[in-house]
Amino acid sequence: MLLHGRAGLYSSNVNRDCTLVARGVTSPCNAATLSMRHRMWGEFWAAHGVLALLPDSFGPRGKAHGFGRFTHGDPDRDDVNEKTVRPLDAEGALGFLRARADVDARRIFLQGWSNGGSTALNVMIRQGAKEGFRAALAFYPGCGLLALLDDKVTTTAPIAMFLATADEEVSPLKCQQVVNRSIGTTFAVSLYIGATHDFDDPGDKRQSVPANVTAKADAMRKAVGLVEGMK
Repeated sequence: MLLHGRAGLYSSNVNRDCTLVARGVTSPCNAATLSMRHRMWGEFWAAHGVLALLPDSFGPRGKAHGFGRFTHGDPDRDDVNEKTVRPLDAEGALGFLRARADVDARRIFLQGWSNGGSTALNVMIRQGAKEGFRAALAFYPGCGLLALLDDKVTTTAPIAMFLATADEEVSPLKCQQVVNRSIGTTFAVSLYIGATHDFDDPGDKRQSVPANVTAKADAMRKAVGLVEGMK
């Protein structure tokens, strides 16, 4: 299950024109207009025999346009926040996946970016020792008090965290502090020197940074290793 970040699920070329299909208007936001990163990862997992589900937490709530950088204080985000709203979307989608005949219900995992990474951590906090997602991959999540339900994560599911030292939006140090406080939880932390926020975005802007190219390749390799290890 792939959890989008605060910019939303779709390309910035169309996301401000999104409308709810339920209103009787055809929406330009669909599988064909996913952002490059979401399309890349969906195709990547499909190529490895993994069904990729991308729940849209923003579009059905009239916020498919997403949110810009440093918008934690925006009251418009309350209806889609990563602490009390988006975890419910993930948990509901888990039930949907478990009901599918083409899904191994014992091997469903989460992957989230930025705001979606924080959501993934909050899902793990809520899950605790209960049976649910088998693992979580959190890419450059926000780990501060505004982003997480707790200052530590206590769960029986392993968590892989991918952080960047030159992140312009979130603090990798705060995430490391969460890891250090989370006694009993299995973390695999990758800290990429010189990489930025969104280092795995395949667009030219992010991939013009050499450290991002290296980080993207390493993170994708490790992601596959984690999933293949879920027996």
